Amino acid sequence: MNIKPIRTADEYNAALVRIDSLFDAELGTDAGDELEVLITLVDAYESKMHAIEAPDPIEAIKFRMEQQGLSDADLTPMLGQRSRVSEVLNRKRRLSLNMIRKLHQGLNIPLESLISDYKLSV
Repeated sequence: MNIKPIRTADEYNAALVRIDSLFDAELGTDAGDELEVLITLVDAYESKMHAIEAPDPIEAIKFRMEQQGLSDADLTPMLGQRSRVSEVLNRKRRLSLNMIRKLHQGLNIPLESLISDYKLSV
């Protein structure tokens, strides 16, 4: 077993081929140990090279609205009057801490999605 860090796409692809060949290996065997190490290395490479960033807060809100079939008017209990909802969704008004709390509670949007890379107004 010659294990080393995965640094290139070719090394990544070779590791995937090797994982495929070891897929049915039993835990606790040399092949099973190699499989486990390769999976860890591939995961680390994918996390580094294909990181998935947190969604933009407004996109998270719009996505949840689409999922639940909501209209702008349905956000008034959380954001205020309809003009404020429009301003928020069109990025003309920032989310306040109070709005974030209400969106989190009302639409069950993770707080991390609502505050990521977004400047809050108080």
